[in-house]
Order: sequence, then structure tokens, then C-alpha cells
Amino acid sequence: MRVLAISDIHGCYDEFNQLLLDVCFDPDEDRLILLGDYVDRGLRSKEVVEQVMALQDCGVITLRGNHDQMMLDAILLDTEEVNSRWIRNGARHTIESYCGADFFEGEMERDKYNEGKAYIKKHYEHHLAFLNTLRLYYETDTHIFVHAGINPAVEDWKQQVQDDFIWIRDKFYNYPTRLPKTVVFGHTPAINLHASEKVWFSEDGDKIGIDGACVYGKQLNCLEIKEGEVYQTYFVPLKQNLEK
Repeated sequence: MRVLAISDIHGCYDEFNQLLLDVCFDPDEDRLILLGDYVDRGLRSKEVVEQVMALQDCGVITLRGNHDQMMLDAILLDTEEVNSRWIRNGARHTIESYCGADFFEGEMERDKYNEGKAYIKKHYEHHLAFLNTLRLYYETDTHIFVHAGINPAVEDWKQQVQDDFIWIRDKFYNYPTRLPKTVVFGHTPAINLHASEKVWFSEDGDKIGIDGACVYGKQLNCLEIKEGEVYQTYFVPLKQNLEK
């Protein structure tokens, strides 16, 4: 069975579907692991969430990202802190994907923002319930899959705080994990790790970063893992780049 890992879709629905076609994904033959961040910044977050929900019903592993958590917190907790955080990090496009592309008609006023959140909460409770069930990590005999990473300073990484699973950056990728398994992660764009949007393989072999920063104009990556830890990578550039 092939293992396929994709992360940080961020509403890039067309690119996600093209990538699944390119890798010839077969739910009966492959284990697909999605590393979170299905929403925000891209234009089609609602469609991505719907598709990921359907894929989970077919056995696909679905993990939690920090943007998925920000959306949940803003809609369900509704504090000034969580609202401000989501607004800074892509709430507008997500709300527009649920409420219509012309929903804001200019600046995103707070009253209209609250109206959009209320609409999602009322009409897409099943989406919120799904996002709230996303797991923080997935483990095989050889790999650990997680959105952001693990904290090497924590003796048992499974006991680290939730924020580390979905938010950690340099404290993870700048230090050896000292684990017998390779950590596959998204969250930090590969271009920040080795000046390329291609999948990043750490020098000591304990980490693989797969976020191609598609929503920022780069590409959506897929890591294929075959028996014997044989790796192959695939990618689809952001659609607007294909059209130039």
C-alpha cells in the first residue's frame, strides 16, 4: 500500500483534485493522509471541507491544522482574541466561500463578519462538527504525520500541548527529534526551509516538510512513501500560474 501525504490545501480545491488525479489516488489501494489547513486564504474552503469529509468516509486520514482550529475558535468561542487572530489569517475568503463571493462588497466590517460567522454556524454545523473531530497526529511503523511538528524538548511528544501539534515552527525543525521515526509535516512552507517550494528533506533524515505554499502562488505537494521508505514527490502549481 502506498502512503500519500498532502498538507495545507487552504481552499485550493482545483489544485487538490488535480493532484489526486496526477498521483492516481485509489482509496482501495492507497492510504491518503491529509495534514490539515483545509481552510483560509484560498477561494474554495467550503468545497475543500466537503471533499475532505467525503474522503474521510472512504478511510482517508484527516489531521487538524492551525487554520482549521482558528476557524473553529472564532465561530464557537467568539472572543476578541480568537476573532482578531482569524481575521488576520484569512477569515475573509473562508466566509466568502460559504456566504458568496460578493458577501462583503468592500472592506470586511465587523458586523458583516459576525453575520457570516452566524450563517456558517447555522447552516454548516456539520462542517464545524467534522473539523472538531480532526486528530492531531497519525503514526505508522516508520513515520509520524502531523500538521506543524513535535517539540523535541518534551520527553514524550504525544503528551505535548495541542498548540505544538498545529503551531510549532523553529523549535521543531531547527533541532533533532531524536526519534526512531521520520516526522512528515506541513505548516512551515518548504521555501522557508530550503529556498524552494519542493518537498524538503532534512539533512539528518528525521523530518520531511511538504507544504509547497500553494495558496501563496507556489505549488501543492504530495509525498509518496513506498515500502522500504522509498520516496517520490508530485506537485501541482497554483492554477493561476498554469493559466499564464
